[in-house]
Amino acid sequence: MFAILYALGLFVADVFKSRRRLEAENLFLRHQLNIALRRAPPRLRLRDSDRALLVWMTRICPELLNLAQVVTPETILRWHRAGFKAFWRWNSRNRAGRPRIDRGLRDLIQRMSRENPLWGASRIHGELLMLGFEVAQSTVSKYIERRPRPPSQTWKTFLQSHAEAIAAIDMCVVPTLTFDLLFAFLVVGHGRRQLLWIEVTRHPTAEWLARQITEAFPWSSAPAYLVRDNDRCVYRKPYPASILVFAGKIPCS
Repeated sequence: MFAILYALGLFVADVFKSRRRLEAENLFLRHQLNIALRRAPPRLRLRDSDRALLVWMTRICPELLNLAQVVTPETILRWHRAGFKAFWRWNSRNRAGRPRIDRGLRDLIQRMSRENPLWGASRIHGELLMLGFEVAQSTVSKYIERRPRPPSQTWKTFLQSHAEAIAAIDMCVVPTLTFDLLFAFLVVGHGRRQLLWIEVTRHPTAEWLARQITEAFPWSSAPAYLVRDNDRCVYRKPYPASILVFAGKIPCS
């Protein structure tokens, strides 16, 4: 700190000196620095005040980086980045967001949720408002007691258990060499990953799709579940989802 104040004092004193005297002092001090650096140790130990002073002076006048002799310009820039990072870390030390509610109110929310299993966040929020607690419903949802859900099968387990009874349909667009578009309708069976049906047309319609589905699945081999998306690839007509269930033969899934 004393070094910084001393440097500021010299800076104020140099304002009242002539330009010729400043140039002579600068040349004289540079020559002394070169003499001192001849026998200087390989690694100089600088104080924090020395680093701060070098960073502050190069921040005011960036051209001084080319005159650095004690340390390299890259070292001064690294000190500047470290100081900038430390400043913003200190400035953002407080977390943003809503302040946490009191411990007693959190315990009350958990107790009301535990003693009333059928109450949700909206009901508990309303009861707290009637008791005089000003708290948001999202805060109540955050602190209510979480009850374990009953175990259920995953989608992967469902596919493995009912693979033989699942079929998937999709329609893809194939461009030709003449820049025309062909619409290919595909049906794949999940049991053996087998291609069950494929048909191509230039102008797909709802009637054409319904006919392709009925031809792909005869009445004796209709799957129990049909996997599809909700795209619209029908020419000039909407693509109703009802045709994919074709008269109740396949449940919608």
